[in-house]
Amino acid sequence: MLTVTTVNVNGLRAAAKKGFVPWLAGTAADVICLQEVRAEPQQLPEEVREPAGWHTVHAPAAAKGRAGVSLYARREPEAVRIGFGSSEFDASGRYAEIDLPGVTVASLYLPSGEVGTDRQDEKERFMAEFLPYLGELRERAAAGGREVLVCGDWNIAHQEADLKNWKANQKKAGFLPEERAWLTRVFDEASYVDVVRALHPGVEGPYSWWSYRGKAFDNDAGWRIDYAVATPALAARAVKAEVERAATYDQRWSDHAPVTVSFDA
Repeated sequence: MLTVTTVNVNGLRAAAKKGFVPWLAGTAADVICLQEVRAEPQQLPEEVREPAGWHTVHAPAAAKGRAGVSLYARREPEAVRIGFGSSEFDASGRYAEIDLPGVTVASLYLPSGEVGTDRQDEKERFMAEFLPYLGELRERAAAGGREVLVCGDWNIAHQEADLKNWKANQKKAGFLPEERAWLTRVFDEASYVDVVRALHPGVEGPYSWWSYRGKAFDNDAGWRIDYAVATPALAARAVKAEVERAATYDQRWSDHAPVTVSFDA
């Protein structure tokens, strides 16, 4: 069994003070993918930077206090790669991958964007570069007899079932027609599978992000933007996918919840 968890921690130093550390101590995951770490490794407490029993990879952003992705693996990686060959984005703390026996696991933090701003232009440039890389990654892995799992905050709700109030968000970043069409290309052209949706067909959600504003969490008015995206053969081995939603609002240590998927060996 291979179990992988992905979660946007919304600042790892803050999450560590709110409950991330006991969650880490209790998880059964073999690999954990973190996004929006927003810290240099030396700024993290030791029990978070290099926790006992884990091999860690930290890819902070060159811009201090922004983005940042990390991976924690119980087994020492065979190889580590930061970025995906992009002159613009490799130092932005948005992508890192590790090779484990038979599988490459990546942590992705796709830009969130904001309609009518430079942030949306940045998101579109990232997507334009990242899609062909996904195809190259799949082909390279296949040549080496490996599968691929790209986990993270993709910052796009793919279908109407992936956010509660989809009608009110059709012109907002994260649910724009062109963003959703791009994610469809990830699945159709690059030949990846949305593992959580494959195991939860025909249902709303399960959501993985809720705004801190209002009663979004209490009313489960969320978005499903945290994905585990796998090559087809690996996706076919998926047996369980769940969102580790906090029992109550005050027990949250991030505005995202961990998404955990398990695969048969």
